Amino acid sequence: MNDILPEHTPVWQYLEATIKRVVGAYGYSEIRMPIVEQTDLFKRSIGEVTDIVEKEMYTFDDRNGESLTLRPEGTACCVRAGEEHGLLYNQTQRLWYMGPMFRYEKPQKGRYRQFHQVGVEAFGMASADVDAELILLTAELWRQLGMNDAVTLQLNSLGSNEARARYRDALVTYLREHFDALDEDSQRRLDSNPLRVLDSKNEATRVILEQAPVLTDYLDEESARDFAQLREILDAAGIKYEVNPYLVRGLDYYCKTVFEWVTDALGAQGTVCAGGRYDGLVKQLGGKPTPAVGFAMGLERLILLLEAMELVPVSARQTFDVYLAAEHKGIQTAVMLMAEELRRTVPGLRVRTHCAGLKNIATKARQTGAPAIILLKQLDGGELQGSLWCNDETEYDLVPEQLKARLLVLFGA
Repeated sequence: MNDILPEHTPVWQYLEATIKRVVGAYGYSEIRMPIVEQTDLFKRSIGEVTDIVEKEMYTFDDRNGESLTLRPEGTACCVRAGEEHGLLYNQTQRLWYMGPMFRYEKPQKGRYRQFHQVGVEAFGMASADVDAELILLTAELWRQLGMNDAVTLQLNSLGSNEARARYRDALVTYLREHFDALDEDSQRRLDSNPLRVLDSKNEATRVILEQAPVLTDYLDEESARDFAQLREILDAAGIKYEVNPYLVRGLDYYCKTVFEWVTDALGAQGTVCAGGRYDGLVKQLGGKPTPAVGFAMGLERLILLLEAMELVPVSARQTFDVYLAAEHKGIQTAVMLMAEELRRTVPGLRVRTHCAGLKNIATKARQTGAPAIILLKQLDGGELQGSLWCNDETEYDLVPEQLKARLLVLFGA
């Protein structure tokens, strides 16, 4: 699990603010769920034979002997909250959330056991246009972050439960003919979750899969029609994509459309955003049948991508706008009051006061990255005057009102 230090949090805040702005523009409302849920919620939703439930969840008994789990993902939590509070039945909802998730995985760069996700979920809409809306939303986010050329959209359709069952039988029949050549994980999954074999990274298994039945050949009429409508909207919007017949997603609740945004800008190809339709999950968790679709993206991976591509604007790394210090002893009270005045005069202005004596003022001011430095002094008559350093220029002997006016010009709305 990883600390996010003060030098890095401005980048996180920039990314989070951009995400909030984009999801808000599409009419999605924020929901906040608990970090701890009943373990059964994830067993019923994710699937007991998935890697997440089998190997990765942080599960413990509380003092009443009830099994609880730190949430490994957010969709099941969002469905539980929506159903519990009567938000889903015969309604449409567009929701989003952001926060930490927990999985016991092998730590590596950009992947930690506590990680942060943004999830976006749409309930009550069965047509493919809302699937397209979510993809358009993500494409707009990439555009605003400047990384649209670094990510590629992959699409697939898993079809209905019945169509998937027919495909599952065909796939199992084919893979059993090549059982001895499959990797150990794929052999184990053949009985419990054979579609996950399609996601294998083992080279020998990948060769076998090249001749395997293709899921799109088994689609039911409705799923094929929806997939065609989705592609039509994306084509009209100019969104480029690849149809990937091996894309199945790692959670049991997906059906019909699934998608991933992938990048190779961080080395080996990795997923930065993934989602799809899960029309059966609300009923599976005890609610009335409700169509639903959503996606999640990991913030750690996006931060790495922003930094690798040098897409973080200078303003996002700026910690303070003004560094305010006394030029001599005896006027620290005046400095503190002046700082309060500046914050009120220019809303949103970030002011740091120098509270460590008169030593190393310039050095400490530079360490904050503040673009403006004000040194205050008191004249014999008691009046305050200041010197303003900004953009390699210095203005001397400014009274407080002049200082406030200059800061309004520099940083005001």
